[in-house]
Amino acid sequence: MGDVQEALKNLVERLHEAARDNLESIILYGSAARGDFHEAHSDLNVLCILRSLRAAELARVSAVVKWWITVQHQPAPLFFGAEELRQSADVFAIELLDMQQSHRVLYGSDVIAGITVPMNLHRVQVEHELRTLLLRLRQHLLRDAGNQQELGSVLAKSFSSALTLLRHTLIAFQEQLPSAPGAVFSRITALTAASAPAFEAVQRLREAKSLDRDAVLLVYDGYLAALEKVIAALDHHLPKRQWQRSGKTSA
Repeated sequence: MGDVQEALKNLVERLHEAARDNLESIILYGSAARGDFHEAHSDLNVLCILRSLRAAELARVSAVVKWWITVQHQPAPLFFGAEELRQSADVFAIELLDMQQSHRVLYGSDVIAGITVPMNLHRVQVEHELRTLLLRLRQHLLRDAGNQQELGSVLAKSFSSALTLLRHTLIAFQEQLPSAPGAVFSRITALTAASAPAFEAVQRLREAKSLDRDAVLLVYDGYLAALEKVIAALDHHLPKRQWQRSGKTSA
């Protein structure tokens, strides 16, 4: 983690030098803030709060962002205004809840802790993100079915997002949230009949130093099937009744 801390320190210094008084806060979130950062598969997720988001102000920090992406090989930081972030909490319920649970202030004030996250759209966002993940995994398989190494990399990279969405599925079911991944998988199995071993296999693949390439396609297949079960259960047990048509639409 020494290299990670040095990279973050460098990022903060560069952003402060570029943005000056317009910089309000820099916050680390995601796996590095939770303590389960995996060097090979995890990203450094950073949120920046600026007082002004006008084009000229964004242009001032663009060189820093380009360095972060091209030299450090990390995803671009997210840039928000403090009030904009608060007003976005209803449509980014998953992200804000996760940030509140695990984040670290790298510079300035903690703008995350005091945000109230409304939950009325949370369940819809969870299903949307699960379906999006499933579609992306299918697209990767269609493109790289003969490349076991690439498929293994895709599985390993997706695990963190999948685990987050499984935790939020439990929240949507109003379940107590376990901390250990194995306990999350067990509760998901009990609620949705999705295979816990399918998720455990992806976790093992992510943590493995060497992989059994011949088994990757079988793991991939089980993973897709398990995600399909979770989505079906979420849609069936927590239906979107408010979306049902109350009458015929005009032609």
